Amino acid sequence: MDYIAYLHKDRNSDFGVSFPDFPGCITAGKTLDEAHRMAAQALALHISGMLEDGDAIPAPSTLDALAADPARKNAVAFLVHVDPHADRTVRINITAREQQLDRINRLASEAGMTRSAYMVHSALSRSGPASKRTSTTKRPPKYKSTRASL
Repeated sequence: MDYIAYLHKDRNSDFGVSFPDFPGCITAGKTLDEAHRMAAQALALHISGMLEDGDAIPAPSTLDALAADPARKNAVAFLVHVDPHADRTVRINITAREQQLDRINRLASEAGMTRSAYMVHSALSRSGPASKRTSTTKRPPKYKSTRASL
């Protein structure tokens, strides 16, 4: 499915992306390419969280239906493709301190995301793209084994 996204750019800020069909689903990128890539990831994670929670996924709006949307002012609309059923969701177990979980829940709520979507989005946005790695060579061991062979 293709959903409409709004690209916003204020002076001295990154490129922000929001989705009129998914209030609370927002992301940003330093470049247009990064903003586009992050938009696809954010939307996929948001929809995944909604599916996990049993929420209904809205049908994509049309540009005509959004013509009077005040959020569209000074924004560029573009399409983001997402296949909500392309990747199977896997349940995991984690261990965290109660205060950490409370903070994660608060941050997820403030971001308009589920706890799971927030945690995955946070982890992936901090890891950066794999293509930025500069070397794939293995480091030499720091020490040699002193175990004698028999």
